[in-house]
Amino acid sequence: MSNAKTTTILVVDDSRVSRLLSRQFILHNHPDWIIEEAVTGEEAVTKLSSISPDLILLDVNMPGMGGLAAVVKLREISPEIPICLMTANVQDATREKAHNLGVQFAEKPITQARIDHVIAQLENA
Repeated sequence: MSNAKTTTILVVDDSRVSRLLSRQFILHNHPDWIIEEAVTGEEAVTKLSSISPDLILLDVNMPGMGGLAAVVKLREISPEIPICLMTANVQDATREKAHNLGVQFAEKPITQARIDHVIAQLENA
């Protein structure tokens, strides 16, 4: 992620608590970063017309367009943006789909350590 501009993270999750935790944990170590939020996959796709996030944290199970379908749409718009699926749906099939889509995978519950790990992986990619 670039240090030349302010880093923007898009957190996409239908759970308000998950969005708030993600925001809190990101800002803990990066207080100058901008956190944008979306509640659905559809909203995330729409937001890409007005923002250019450096990372998208994306829940899998959401009403409407779920995370896996959203990855496909988000990639069509901005194929270069790193995406991490953050989900409690930890079955091997979900991990395999994430791998096949070329996105990172992190288990919920969302914790400081997990957020730090995701950001470190993407900064070092």
